[in-house]
Amino acid sequence: MLAVHFGAGNIGRGFIGLLLSQANYETIFVDVNAAIVDEINHKREYNVVLAAEDSQIVTVKNVSAINSVANPEKVVEAISKADLITTAVGPNILAIISELIAKGLSERAKTNKKPLNLIACENMVGGSTLLKEKIYGHISNEEHSVFDELYAFPNAAVDRIVPNQVNEDPLEVSVEPYFEWVVEEPAFKGKPPKIDGVTYVRDLKPYIERKLFTVNTGHAVPAYVGHQLGYKTIYEAMHDQKVQEIIKGALAESGEAVIQTYGFDREEHQSYIEKIIDRFQNPYISDEVTRVARGPIRKLGANDRLIRPASMYMEVTGGKEPIYLAKTIVAALKFENEQDAEAVKLQQVIAEQGVEATLKKVSGLDTDSPLVKVILREIG
Repeated sequence: MLAVHFGAGNIGRGFIGLLLSQANYETIFVDVNAAIVDEINHKREYNVVLAAEDSQIVTVKNVSAINSVANPEKVVEAISKADLITTAVGPNILAIISELIAKGLSERAKTNKKPLNLIACENMVGGSTLLKEKIYGHISNEEHSVFDELYAFPNAAVDRIVPNQVNEDPLEVSVEPYFEWVVEEPAFKGKPPKIDGVTYVRDLKPYIERKLFTVNTGHAVPAYVGHQLGYKTIYEAMHDQKVQEIIKGALAESGEAVIQTYGFDREEHQSYIEKIIDRFQNPYISDEVTRVARGPIRKLGANDRLIRPASMYMEVTGGKEPIYLAKTIVAALKFENEQDAEAVKLQQVIAEQGVEATLKKVSGLDTDSPLVKVILREIG
């Protein structure tokens, strides 16, 4: 079996690539990083370190790589033969890779009528749906029916902490032992692939929002609040009493939102919250607050990890104020990092238009939204 995976970064190698290997796929990584591509092709294997007190090393074998800039025709050829396509490139890169994937799928359709599933394993809601939309933007109207018949785009929710790292071996990647990969089963064409560690569900949305509004919302607290307090790493920030107070309060608020919206068991969800908080305190995978906090404009979006659970909380509780989520939103609005283009842009817009106008612009909240009033009050 052949899997073509877009993204040979730490998440691609340390999470998706690892599970594909353990499911006996031959995996071809597609990336623009020439050094990583060359190294993969030279070694044909790499190590994944499960970062914990009893650290384990797993060797991923039967891998190769293609430089999509230097050899796009090889990517097209690989797509024509693939049994599965996955991505882990970041939400903003899906549009960039979509044209090459569209070309590959068009060529494949001429000679290979076997159905193919494409799964975007991105830190977002509806990643595969977005990928499909971008791919369809590169094909003719006549091809739409062909693509509809042959190709499927099941959405997925993925969760594994893979921090920034520099290792002596450029291919080695350290990841936390915990992971979650949930995929919507009804969207598949044919039988879903047998991959140990993948959970197939009928309705993905509850799991996506549970993950996004617990893991990502929770991670935002030590990132944004920790940055305001001067901490460099998530691990350091998580030992601050104020950060602990806010993360527990924020996850109680987002938890109430998902419990009441989707019917999750209250005790089970509380256990899930506690597990997430414990993960952020793992000293073996501590990440930089600036990396976790990057992209504040996207993360302040209407359906993302801060605004959406705060809005949901107010809806399901009849207007109770999400105080701790609001504190985190305020910290995100104040995030400054000259190396982060979004952070720079956010501060420029605030300087030009003011906090309230900027908040409404990036969050999509209406002028009369009660959440806007809560956030502005927290800013003081």
